[in-house]
Amino acid sequence: MIGRRKFLTGVVAVGFTLSSARPAGRIRVTAVGAPAAATESWLVLTSEKITLYSGKVDLGTGIRTALTQIMVEELRLGVADVDYVEGDTLLAVGQGGSTGSKSIQNGGVQLRQAAATAFSELRRRAGLYFNVDPARLRAEHGVFRFGERTVRYARLLASEVTVLPLNPSVSLVPPAEYVVVGKPVRRVDLPGKLAATFQYLQDVSLPGMLHGRVVRPPGRNSRDPVIGDVDRARALEGFVDVVHRDRFIGVVATSEWIAARAAAPATGITVSWTPGPVLIPQASLPDALRDPVNHYRTVVEIPADLDPLFAAGPTVLEAKYFTPFHMHGSMGPSLAVADVRVTPDPATGIQATIWSSTQNVTELRGTLAQLLELDPARIRVIFTESSGCYGHNGADDCAADAALLSQAVGRPVRVQWTRQNEHGWEPLGAAQAHDMKGAVGPTGITAWSHVNFAPPANSRPSRTNAGTLLAGALAGRLPAPLPASSVNSSGRNAPVTYGFPQRVEARLVKSFETTGPDSAQPVAPLTYRLPRSTALRSLGGFSNSFANESFFDELAHAAGHDPLELRIASLPDPRGVAVCEALRDTWRGRPSGPGIGAGVAFQQYEVENAYVAVYVEVRVETERIRVTRVVVAHDCGLIVNPDGLRNQIEGNVVQGISRTLKEQVHYTADRVTSVVWQSSQFNPGPQYEVLRFNEVPVIETILINRVDQPPLGAGEPAIGPMPGAIGNAVFAATGKRIRTLPLTL
Repeated sequence: MIGRRKFLTGVVAVGFTLSSARPAGRIRVTAVGAPAAATESWLVLTSEKITLYSGKVDLGTGIRTALTQIMVEELRLGVADVDYVEGDTLLAVGQGGSTGSKSIQNGGVQLRQAAATAFSELRRRAGLYFNVDPARLRAEHGVFRFGERTVRYARLLASEVTVLPLNPSVSLVPPAEYVVVGKPVRRVDLPGKLAATFQYLQDVSLPGMLHGRVVRPPGRNSRDPVIGDVDRARALEGFVDVVHRDRFIGVVATSEWIAARAAAPATGITVSWTPGPVLIPQASLPDALRDPVNHYRTVVEIPADLDPLFAAGPTVLEAKYFTPFHMHGSMGPSLAVADVRVTPDPATGIQATIWSSTQNVTELRGTLAQLLELDPARIRVIFTESSGCYGHNGADDCAADAALLSQAVGRPVRVQWTRQNEHGWEPLGAAQAHDMKGAVGPTGITAWSHVNFAPPANSRPSRTNAGTLLAGALAGRLPAPLPASSVNSSGRNAPVTYGFPQRVEARLVKSFETTGPDSAQPVAPLTYRLPRSTALRSLGGFSNSFANESFFDELAHAAGHDPLELRIASLPDPRGVAVCEALRDTWRGRPSGPGIGAGVAFQQYEVENAYVAVYVEVRVETERIRVTRVVVAHDCGLIVNPDGLRNQIEGNVVQGISRTLKEQVHYTADRVTSVVWQSSQFNPGPQYEVLRFNEVPVIETILINRVDQPPLGAGEPAIGPMPGAIGNAVFAATGKRIRTLPLTL
């Protein structure tokens, strides 16, 4: 953080939030340097460097690079290094989670204005330096010019201290004058990663740090643990302690190896459990999700009286679709380090510091405060990059494990989950079922109905409820009530943006037992009906778009319409039309032959953001479906970095293929059984299969750059159309309509 001594050398600091700029009178210079006053995010310029203090974090998606481009463009620097202090609750205000493709879409807009505000102040200083109207000055590469005279930014920043609020009406660089934005600038994080000097969460090491392992129950609903033999664990050199709070049981040791041995029943402690109720059987999921006995609420998201339209026909179809539970499947299992002290630090007031790869440091801090029974102001959460997450994986739960163990022993504790822990206990992307009905005739689709059946698609940590963490639930806390709506959660992209009349309903499914048939309140003891579900890339959008775009294809074929041309004719938004038209030549040249087919799909992400149309070619060989080519037409407004955008699109495509053709969580009784990547003698039965490198198709991108439009997120939109496009291509290749994922013949 910028200290008082640094202020004596000069600084320009701009404070901003995601909601609105603060009045200048409410900003104090000391706020930039005082940890207790982290009520803003800050862009700080000194003569030596630029530093961004922000609540947004880079989860490996490259947003540091894009944000850097946005800043240096407004500062007329061309190229510059930027230091990032991101996701540190002591030094930067929370800006919400780094989720839902919103970091550039929301944070980028504010940051652009903050950088422009800082430049305006630099130009004011330069005007005083030259004793001329600042509007007469030209700036580039960190230098102001007035005729033949020049002055560097560093000199203007040498002494004067200015702290400003963000000016939302400040003049911005016109898109026609962009020098850096829109260019394929290399990622700022890659040099360190390629040289193995980048500091990952796995590299965090503290003096006196211990290692912890949690002894998991045999199932979600196992109860009444009884710790038996502890002597073998105590006999291990380096063993420290056993921690027991209700169903939360863990061991702490001086090394990872000793902690692992102490937690294993063959070499360490033994624990007996009482079996609990079983989950709804996996084979019964399609029917169980539709069964009213498992619903707690019905929400009509888009009302419409379609009966007269269905009666008019002429062709009316109905179809049922289903997608299973999916994992995030992070390649590196979750990890966290926690240092919970007996007393607060006298200088900062911090009593607990947690290093985590969480997507939302502020919510995790609040949740841990509940769990540890500490004031949130006593807790510091520091984001540190780990393996990618694609949503709410086990990172927050692992942080809670480490925090509870550290609090119990009074020393720093590192917790590294195993692959079996990650697969077996991470919160999952929810299974969903869909009932579709549509009417179509010579002029196109005339009526559309979609009923979505799904458990919650978001159970992220809540600052008011420790039970939203796995460790909190095991320690006896109940989770938050089930959500009251599916809008932009399990119901994300259930509505379509086509122009025909539609009705969209949601049946909200209980994931655990509640206090009554229509109640959303959990009942003690916590008893799961379904595996815990949460936010996985695009939330319900993946499943909803599979049903929507597959059913659209069914209606098109039933009435003899070309699937792509019917989409173009059905879309009222010109930008939606444009991405579909961008595929027209590819679609017209699609291959045909035995076992070869092509399909298309469209989605406007969250029905109001980025536009994506996808073309897919498949080859079906002896009951094996292989995607051979994918073309994505993508409009996310202003493109900040085309290389970064392509990276995001390609990642969406690969994961979309994997979830469509291979991925499925397997469970029995009340435990997940697909706990590794592939079957072996140690883990027999179906495991969690994912797409392999040799199965990645040719991927082509058509980027539509709207320089006059704000940038929209690209982290999730392209995955939505993938399952529908693949399913439609399989139908073209085989004549078989598959309505259940994963697609198998």
